[in-house]
Amino acid sequence: MTASALATSAAGTDRMLLIETFVRIVEAGSLSAAAAQMGGTQPTVSRRLQLLERTLGVRLLKRSTHAIMLTEDGQRCYERGKELIASWQSFESEVRGADDDPAGMLRVVAPHIFGQDQFVEPLALYLKRYPNMRVEWLLHDRMPDLIAENVDCALRVGAVTDPSVIAVKLGVVPRIVVASPSLLNGAPVPQEPSELARLPWLALRTFYRTEVSLTHCGTGEKQCFDIQPRLSTDGLHALRNAAVLGLGVGLGSAWAMQNDLAAGRLVHLAPQWQADALPVYLVYAPSRFQPARLRRFIEIMREHVPRELAAA
Repeated sequence: MTASALATSAAGTDRMLLIETFVRIVEAGSLSAAAAQMGGTQPTVSRRLQLLERTLGVRLLKRSTHAIMLTEDGQRCYERGKELIASWQSFESEVRGADDDPAGMLRVVAPHIFGQDQFVEPLALYLKRYPNMRVEWLLHDRMPDLIAENVDCALRVGAVTDPSVIAVKLGVVPRIVVASPSLLNGAPVPQEPSELARLPWLALRTFYRTEVSLTHCGTGEKQCFDIQPRLSTDGLHALRNAAVLGLGVGLGSAWAMQNDLAAGRLVHLAPQWQADALPVYLVYAPSRFQPARLRRFIEIMREHVPRELAAA
């Protein structure tokens, strides 16, 4: 491409889009992943990268069949590019006004069970209220690296110990002890923790593995006992299903057990005792500028917390 052709091409292209594409390639780990995140095609992403390299006159990436690596110039471009994107978003927000409807893409990570159930209604409200927004609703239970994975925010169940993030508490999740009637085999429903300790157990390893701690709802008395779980899992749905099948006693979110309790597939054991409720947070990275897309999402999540969390 000649210098004049390059100038014409660059002039007709949104340079911020070129920079955003490059940053997305780095954070996504590949051109194809960046294209999927941006709703485009790999050839388009590749052309944007080539145009940015030609415009700047430097090589930004080293590509192989297995990975991409930043050159020294690419590392500088990546760091400065993130700053430019944040500054541009801040500029747009100030020019349009704080009350302007957001537009663009919001990337959110949510735990599997909450992301498929509890938080879908407020998510739908967000998309209906702001029709120019699109959302990537990513479901996994680990805490993401918000910056490296280009995630705007994450919904987390349990304590947030990372001091580098901001955590907004949305509510709490009450937890109860349940089992299948078949596990009891006609015996009376256990009322005390000492009776529970003698039963086979299931473990939700994210929150308990070899020990269970319960608190009496009336007196506040605490009791702890050891368990040797027959099955350990990190999935609440798997724990509930295993309990329904009579494999053992499970301890999990009260709202997730409601339908099975009502249908008689599960029985609430030691109903006067509960495990400590788990806090639910919305987590995001600190920044001098909070984009409108994230600010509006936080507002809706705080205003329309699922009733099972707000009532706890």
